[in-house]
Amino acid sequence: MKPMLPTLTFDLPIHSDWYYEVKYDGFRAILEWTIQGIELTSRNGKPLLPQFPEIKDFLLAHTEQFKPFLPIRLDGELVFLENPYKGNFSNLQVRGRLKSKKRILEQASKSPCYLMAFDLLMVAGKPLFSETFKKRKNELNKLFQKIGLTLEVEPQELQLLQLVEAHSNFNELWEKVVLYDGEGIVAKHKDSLWEEGKRSTQWLKFKNWKYVSCFVTSFDKTNGYFYLGVYHEKTIHVIGQVLFGFKPEEKRALQQTIRQNMQREDSQFIYVEPAICLEVKYLELYENQLREPHFDRFRFDLIPLECTYAHFLFQQKNLPENLKVTHPDKPLWQKLDIQKADYILYLREISPFILPFLKNRLLTVIRYPHGMFGDAFYQKNCPDYAPDYVQTYNNEGIDYIICNNLKTLIWLGNQLAIEFHVPFQTINNMGPSEIVFDLDPPSKDAFHLAIKAALLIKEVLDQLQLIGFVKTSGNKGLQIYLPLPENIYTYEDTRLFTSFIAEYLISMDPDSFTIERMKKNRGSRLYVDYVQHGEGKTIVAPYSMRGNEHAGVATPLYWEEVDEKLELVSFNMEKALNRIRKNGNPFHHYFQSKEIQPFTPVLEFLKKGAAKKG
Repeated sequence: MKPMLPTLTFDLPIHSDWYYEVKYDGFRAILEWTIQGIELTSRNGKPLLPQFPEIKDFLLAHTEQFKPFLPIRLDGELVFLENPYKGNFSNLQVRGRLKSKKRILEQASKSPCYLMAFDLLMVAGKPLFSETFKKRKNELNKLFQKIGLTLEVEPQELQLLQLVEAHSNFNELWEKVVLYDGEGIVAKHKDSLWEEGKRSTQWLKFKNWKYVSCFVTSFDKTNGYFYLGVYHEKTIHVIGQVLFGFKPEEKRALQQTIRQNMQREDSQFIYVEPAICLEVKYLELYENQLREPHFDRFRFDLIPLECTYAHFLFQQKNLPENLKVTHPDKPLWQKLDIQKADYILYLREISPFILPFLKNRLLTVIRYPHGMFGDAFYQKNCPDYAPDYVQTYNNEGIDYIICNNLKTLIWLGNQLAIEFHVPFQTINNMGPSEIVFDLDPPSKDAFHLAIKAALLIKEVLDQLQLIGFVKTSGNKGLQIYLPLPENIYTYEDTRLFTSFIAEYLISMDPDSFTIERMKKNRGSRLYVDYVQHGEGKTIVAPYSMRGNEHAGVATPLYWEEVDEKLELVSFNMEKALNRIRKNGNPFHHYFQSKEIQPFTPVLEFLKKGAAKKG
């Protein structure tokens, strides 16, 4: 069946009796589950399940919960969920083009896509087309609650069917869409009916446009497109073309100016020297071309040399008006082309993956106010000038920052907080929230010792059926995490295990590992610091950057990556996001594994052994 479609608007769609939903950038999809089976169909009638089998697998795993409500039909958007307010269209396109069944299954496991449900068209065989949007939405919410599905969008959840919430306040939702770089908002009248195949004015789409200042390079006589460019190191960099958004008189004037000032002409194009500056709005840069470009206005106040690629890159990501980045072009590293704007954009895109590890933790940051060109300092106390949205928690007289949201993370980035260090417990936990082994070799050249230690620890974890995760430290070592349920274990409990592992490593290879605290007595051995895992101690958070010369990132790894071929220099800011897009997040199941971690039997065994020794 053909879906109902919204009408594009450039005016703020703020009206009484309307609701507002996040517009996710993905494939429109209708889910139909009957006794004949499950179908997921695109807007053009194409079956989607062969390319996205994870959706069917998730639904079948919850058959018993869905059974009382079948047959069912849902309207939604299939997305690669980058954060709660944004679907990554580029990644979804890559998934959609895969041909190899093996590769499809691999990506479905490592980087699953989500079906974002925003409308309920049938439940228990009863059609709801003739019901109002408000009633259909209420029924959809009830359905999720009865089945036991969460109502909040969460990219790290294993729940691949998620609910798109209807908001009554446009401005509050819009700020979050802009903050998280979402595609936009769909406004829906509360009484709108679902009309198959109709593009309705009862549904309006309002997009989060980006704006670029650019100049015209040529005019295509065959289709009327104006080609656009910016300067990149004194050469012209073509960024796309624009056709829509002009008033008839504006288009005629531009064509006439191009013809009067043409540099040369061939059968298809009229070429001009950079002179005419425009402002063009667009959704995003996709495969080096502007997506959905629209002319916005002429920029007679600019000269072409002011239309630069660096400015264009920073303009790609809007920020709310109350969250400004100062000195975005400030260089941060001596030997790397990383400016402050690049770092802020990194934090923004990595936020769904780092924020869960910062949530409700006493934060210590290392700030580099002059980048790597000057001195750094540790900061625990929240400064007096912090904005109101920065939460704090007082512990032993220190007002620690609690970084629970993207706004705070970007504000810290603007303060040039490069490293984020957190304790092993949340503020709500009386004991450790995880066990972490910090495998720090004596030098970069001894990194092979960290690999050896990690693999030996992994053997023990596998034998004990414990769930472990591994990441680089961002410097010269590796760190192994064992997630634990909250408020169950004490640091005395975990010390039994960390000391057991330390003793095991030394017994296996005393020439490689030591627990000797005096550096002069360690020689070239890796120090197994099991004492470091304790109350008040901290560890660098997953996906935090480090203030070293190669702009390292504390990068989560898959265990199969931990071998002699592993090279730390490849885990830097430039590659961290590309790894997630290509290979998924190795810590994707981290928080789900907390409740099923079988640590208690291991602890009881160690306690019995300790009692015998005593």
